[in-house]
Amino acid sequence: LRIATVCPQCGGRGHPPCPTCHGEGHDSATHPVTVRIPPGADHGARLRVPGLGRPGQGKAPPGDLFIEVRVRPHRSFRREGLDLRLTLPVSLDEAYNGASVDVPTPTGAVALKVPPRSQSGHTLRLRGRGVRRGAKVGDLYCELDVRLPDREDAQLAAAARAAAQLYERPLREGIVL
Repeated sequence: LRIATVCPQCGGRGHPPCPTCHGEGHDSATHPVTVRIPPGADHGARLRVPGLGRPGQGKAPPGDLFIEVRVRPHRSFRREGLDLRLTLPVSLDEAYNGASVDVPTPTGAVALKVPPRSQSGHTLRLRGRGVRRGAKVGDLYCELDVRLPDREDAQLAAAARAAAQLYERPLREGIVL
């Protein structure tokens, strides 16, 4: 941060013009400042730090420093207000038979029950596991992403062909060209 402070040479009088402040009465220098960002601060939020702005005229106190918060995107979570969204990969077995899977949250991993016969794109909610701001807390929405095995396997291919006979109606029924 670049902060203006009272010139140490002329004491902020600004005259006669001194070599440090060039008659402005304050010295612009870089000073490290530690600022506490409150939990749950939104992108674009403005924080006010009293007394760390430009020095006042004459003997007036210094003004306030304003900081604009910029929240970097997380590699796993997407934020929507206080809610978080997560694309959660699940195996074919976990989606078909149901399972309890560990899900990362801002406060640590929790178990999420994936119901049997869950489809890719199905969204499950974990209440109170989103962003916390004061007494308010958002939810974590997990969108299931059913993943097929990477390796080829003749037995799995045969099982997939056999499973194709188990659909109650055509998969692409209702799609109109």
